[in-house]
Amino acid sequence: MAGILDRIKSFARSPKGRRMIEQGRRAAADPRKRAQAKETLRKFRSR
Repeated sequence: MAGILDRIKSFARSPKGRRMIEQGRRAAADPRKRAQAKETLRKFRSR
């Protein structure tokens, strides 16, 4: 299990990982994207 966490940590520190994290932050700040995510989660929970 520690191996998986180490790989995640190293990816998050890499340039590509940082870009993906920043993309996620921007998407989370967008009200339309946030509403889309909530709707998708609601659909999965109702099943």
